[in-house]
Amino acid sequence: MTSFAQWIKAHRAWALAGILGGLVLLSFAAPLLEPFRHSLAEYIGTIWWAILLGLLIGGVIDRYVPDEMIGHLLARRRKRTVLHAALLGFLLSACSHGILALGMELHKKGASTSSVIAFLMASPWANLPLTIMLFGFFGAGALFIILAALGVGITTGYTYQFLEKKEWVECGKAPDGNDAYSIKTDIQTRWSSYSFSAGQLKRDVNDIWHGAVSLGGMVMWWILLGIGIASLVGAYVPQDFFQNWMGASILGLLVTLAVATIIEVCSEGSAPMAFEIFRQTGALGNSYVFLMAGVATDYTEIGLIWSNIGKRAALFLPLVTVPQIILLGWLANVWL
Repeated sequence: MTSFAQWIKAHRAWALAGILGGLVLLSFAAPLLEPFRHSLAEYIGTIWWAILLGLLIGGVIDRYVPDEMIGHLLARRRKRTVLHAALLGFLLSACSHGILALGMELHKKGASTSSVIAFLMASPWANLPLTIMLFGFFGAGALFIILAALGVGITTGYTYQFLEKKEWVECGKAPDGNDAYSIKTDIQTRWSSYSFSAGQLKRDVNDIWHGAVSLGGMVMWWILLGIGIASLVGAYVPQDFFQNWMGASILGLLVTLAVATIIEVCSEGSAPMAFEIFRQTGALGNSYVFLMAGVATDYTEIGLIWSNIGKRAALFLPLVTVPQIILLGWLANVWL
């Protein structure tokens, strides 16, 4: 029994994938499970590319980005480091689950806890492709969503810097950066010494593959768990609930917060639902809370931070971010 339990722990992502697959197969014989099958297929169809892209980029980072570069940009406890992290998140194109893999890879490379948190908070709703989608949905209101997302990411990063200084959250073992290090010089040196050959290409592909697989072993359990729970909610919670209980009130904001905590799956997948809330209620603040609180309270994200950075860093995430998000949502409902 002990060996079986150890195998499950070591291969829990595969075990969970088997459970989800078994439920899908059972759904062809049990009509009650058909909504779950369709909901699961919709979620996987929405985010599979983001997961693969995140793992691929993580493998590329593992192969080509030296620890010194990450340390230079993100490891030092400086205010501008948080800005670097938030802007880096803005420039990437993966959604929230793809960004989780990248965030954990940056942490492994030496990024400080505050930098990783700022990166995770800013990137899902402030990346360039989603910016275009949000403007298509919300018009000028999208500008509020984007700026507020970046603002929460930056202020949360600064708060975590304070918590790191007080040793109230895990700081990691990264050095405080090397002031003598030059990104430009490092790139020039690596480029001049790089050998363009079939053998080198094969080694690069192999290293990227192993880096992506290693990263997948770190994050896939939490991603599959999040997809499974969200699929159950999407299949069996009536749509009328979302439309009737998410008005422009404090109660509506709190209900939206609770729902977002449960069903957040992917930024691109959640954006249409957020727009439906706005279309039905006219409450831009509720849509913002739905988008941002899903990231701030997402069990997948909190679980990954808990297991890879530390439990205090994970527990402080909703404590620091949720009050900001509720306040901004209320202000949007009152003023916009």
